Amino acid sequence: MTATEPTTALGLAVTDVSLTLGDGEATVAALDHVSLSVEPGELVAVVGPSGSGKSSLLAVAGGLTTPDGGTVTVAGTDVAALSRRRRTRFRLEHIGFVFQSGNLLPALTAVDQLRLMTRIDGAATGRDPMQLLDEVGMADKAGRRPHQLSGGERQRVGIARALMARPSLLLVDEPTAALDRARSHDVVELLARETARARVATVMVTHDHDVLRHCDRVLEMVDGKLFGGTVTGAVQPR
Repeated sequence: MTATEPTTALGLAVTDVSLTLGDGEATVAALDHVSLSVEPGELVAVVGPSGSGKSSLLAVAGGLTTPDGGTVTVAGTDVAALSRRRRTRFRLEHIGFVFQSGNLLPALTAVDQLRLMTRIDGAATGRDPMQLLDEVGMADKAGRRPHQLSGGERQRVGIARALMARPSLLLVDEPTAALDRARSHDVVELLARETARARVATVMVTHDHDVLRHCDRVLEMVDGKLFGGTVTGAVQPR
């Protein structure tokens, strides 16, 4: 499946999406008729230079930004067509986010980071926090706070937290930016394993070409346009 083929599976389908940012002469096409499909259980990496539109793609896919044109469908639902209130609820129930540093709350232990998600979304389908921490290799550090964890450990907790509500879509922003090479591979390998185990459609934005071998597909974004293909190793530089 290429980047331009929409899917009927209950994952992610971005179809002919455009997004313009700025005003007047400063206006730029952040997304230029972008189409992308990601199936459940598939990990897709998006690479490209800074300012190419990768963050805008995550924002639109996650329902944080409404595109100027095109459609974004997650788990069979047209996200842009939802009201602001329903879209917020939909994100809580169907979309997980993983940020560069884990974005954990300093005062909470690892297990409480996950428990908080259950309280926020109130989802009966949420997973058991300790079981999920065990799956990502963090059960023995469930009682530790973020400052007591390494960067790689914080990312593991962040991934587990994002999976708490059994999301249909997982959006990952530069998960290895603050990690050394060994920990970067560990985190992305874990991400690939959990993507397959949880049958979640995962999109990862990264500058780290060393970890791309863990992904099912690698796409490249340049000047708001998305170029795709199946890649088993690293993307060839332009």
